[in-house]
Amino acid sequence: MSLSVTLLGTAAACPTVDRNVTSLAVHREGEFMMFDCGEGTQRQMMRYGTGFALKEIFFTHYHADHVLGLSGLIATMGLQDRREPLVLYGPKSADVLYTLVRLGAERPKFPVEIVEVQPGDVFRRSGYELRVFDVVHRRESVGWVLAEDLRLGRFNPELARDRGIPEGPMWGRLHKGEAITLEDGSVVTSQDFVGPTRVGRTLVFAGDSRPHADTIAAAEGADLLIHEATFAHADLALAKETNHSTAHEAAEVAKAAGVRELLLTHISARYSREAPELLSEAQAVFPQARIARDGLTVEIPFAE
Repeated sequence: MSLSVTLLGTAAACPTVDRNVTSLAVHREGEFMMFDCGEGTQRQMMRYGTGFALKEIFFTHYHADHVLGLSGLIATMGLQDRREPLVLYGPKSADVLYTLVRLGAERPKFPVEIVEVQPGDVFRRSGYELRVFDVVHRRESVGWVLAEDLRLGRFNPELARDRGIPEGPMWGRLHKGEAITLEDGSVVTSQDFVGPTRVGRTLVFAGDSRPHADTIAAAEGADLLIHEATFAHADLALAKETNHSTAHEAAEVAKAAGVRELLLTHISARYSREAPELLSEAQAVFPQARIARDGLTVEIPFAE
């Protein structure tokens, strides 16, 4: 089952030649969802081949570099004759979204629903859930967790054959934890044929934020943490003043949370495309860190 992230924009505040402003595309087994939608996101979607069949957009906050792409995206979807609903999720003060949805047109050609969220909210989906957590930024801001459900343990087909259980529906029922009755009347339970449950994957997108205990808690053991690294640690005072993070601080969050991988994004225009100074200071704390770049696609494998 595939789970991948494509960075559509990795710049802080304003676009550069190498980086567009913030947006993140997530594909999971045919589903497409987006996190934030900075200006020019629709062009990035075309450039990097994500398609437009998304059903939901999740916003971290309403600063311009995270939301201004919404109006153009909705207009383009209308020109594509979209009819399917689009649901937008974001923190309080979602009146910004209402304005952007209607900007340039009387109303969209398809239903657009806006859902206000707050830290602690959980949205169930088939096989996973989306959780909202608190972050520290300059206005109503949240982070998002995509956490898959526990998976079934591995089924042992060799043992099932040895026990004379015919391949087919009975194997499926055993794998799901059901007991079955064989032709001789004996009852067989799944515990001998199915291993322990296995963890799903967890993706965390912290948006714009200072290092925060809630981010560490939300990201505990995550497979991938996407955390801003707007500045190098030499500019810590500026990071604190603007409620952003340094690469060093993002790495400390990743280390404290025990994540498998850290992806640094929201890079200031003062750094080059590869941002080696940010990468080196992050990897000094957390070696599994890397710098995000526009168009980068990261596949998230199962832990085993």
